[in-house]
Amino acid sequence: MSDKLIIFDTTLRDGEQSPGASMTREEKVRIAKALERLRVDVIEAGFPAASQGDFEAVQAVARVIKESTVCGLARALDNDIDRAGAALKDARASRIHTFIATSPIHMERKLHLSPDQVVEYAVRAVQRARQYTDDVEFSPEDAGRSEEDFLCRILEAVISAGARTLNIPDTVGYAMPEPFGRLIGRLRQRIPNSDQAIFSVHCHNDLGLAVANSLAAVMHGARQVECTINGLGERAGNAALEEIVMAVKTRKDYFSCHTAIETREIVACSKLVSGITGFPVQPNKAIVGANAFAHESGIHQDGVLKSRETYEIMSAEEVGWSANRMVLGKHSGRNAFRSRMTELGVEFSTEQELNDIFFRFKQLADKKHEIFDEDLQSLLTEAAAEASEEEFVKLVALEFCSAMGENPKACVTLKIGQEEHQADFSTGAGVVDASLKAIESLVDTGASLTLYSVSNITGGTDAQGEVTVRLEKGGRIVNGQGADTDIVIASAKAYINAVNKLLAKLIRTHPQTGEV
Repeated sequence: MSDKLIIFDTTLRDGEQSPGASMTREEKVRIAKALERLRVDVIEAGFPAASQGDFEAVQAVARVIKESTVCGLARALDNDIDRAGAALKDARASRIHTFIATSPIHMERKLHLSPDQVVEYAVRAVQRARQYTDDVEFSPEDAGRSEEDFLCRILEAVISAGARTLNIPDTVGYAMPEPFGRLIGRLRQRIPNSDQAIFSVHCHNDLGLAVANSLAAVMHGARQVECTINGLGERAGNAALEEIVMAVKTRKDYFSCHTAIETREIVACSKLVSGITGFPVQPNKAIVGANAFAHESGIHQDGVLKSRETYEIMSAEEVGWSANRMVLGKHSGRNAFRSRMTELGVEFSTEQELNDIFFRFKQLADKKHEIFDEDLQSLLTEAAAEASEEEFVKLVALEFCSAMGENPKACVTLKIGQEEHQADFSTGAGVVDASLKAIESLVDTGASLTLYSVSNITGGTDAQGEVTVRLEKGGRIVNGQGADTDIVIASAKAYINAVNKLLAKLIRTHPQTGEV
């Protein structure tokens, strides 16, 4: 019999800390539902004390998720704990995840607290969290650089206070697999009451070792891994959920544990997260990259044709690459459309909401012969953005022209607030450049365009192009996305989406530092 490895997904919290990856409440709910279909054990929905928006997002996720445990992050502060408890009040199963830094450099230079005071804060936080839920997790932030004796002391204390999961984070991605794994083993051996808690790990990918460090910890007794879809996260990201899960499933001969993950949902969840956040998946990414199961070498192709196992250690089907899908088109009716959306986990609260998305679907179907799941997800993302109160700028019309030997030019009409404004024709290096310059001439953000990326949502020459742009101004970074069968229009939509986020001026407290 193997142990169960608990999969704790923090895409909605730590993943959202990626510069520009901020999600709306509706987007968080969509991803949470996908994670539930994936059968994730714990969904960390956010940091309720960070902002009113984050509080409401955690609250919304807590109300709709029925199968997974919903978790809220909280610093070891009374207000943070109380906000998390209030946000999770309606959850079927809830967890509060509280943390405080334990490395000498963090205690001295960031917290300005003595080790005794840090232990006191940690114990009090766990005790207060137990007033809201029996499921309390504690993390010693920057554990990888903390003194082992102090870790043993504080972890023993929080277990006695009621913590039932102990998460050991490699906050700065500095750990090496074997030493990190041995640390987990020693903590389990040295702490007298360690048998009363599950040991967990949360590894960052600064040196490209997040998955390796996490799996090393599993080998030494950790039975929860904190990870994200596509490895999303601040800086270089986190351990990728899909890689952790498939490593454990594929190497049953090596790992004495198993997960409850429905692996056939992995690719769909990956594409949803990529689409909402605007962070494309690299083609050679393990498990979910477009080339993950592609073979070009003649020797490899020959081997796979004779026997798949010669070069494939797992099948594309078991992670969701070749799942059967209903392809919709312009002749598809409302019932078929509603049925497919239900299968994707989308429920419409009103008939008007259904009508709006169905109308968008019909418009797209007039341009594109076949509509795939990725197209439907893109429609939902676009509709959610337009319905958001943050959409101050809207695209009304775009005209552009280009010919060999002539300067490309574009003219745009925008609705800014309640008024329409039209820009004079702008010229550029190409029609995309001209279009974005025309938009900027009206919105005048003064932001720098630091990223422009184009990818196709599906195959075929009639595929929608998906454009991601990144704007930076005064240290603030936002991502914008747009999709259309015309790449120039998709680019304009993406730029305007980013502009709206920039103009929203959302203030967010950083969960790791408590600073704005």
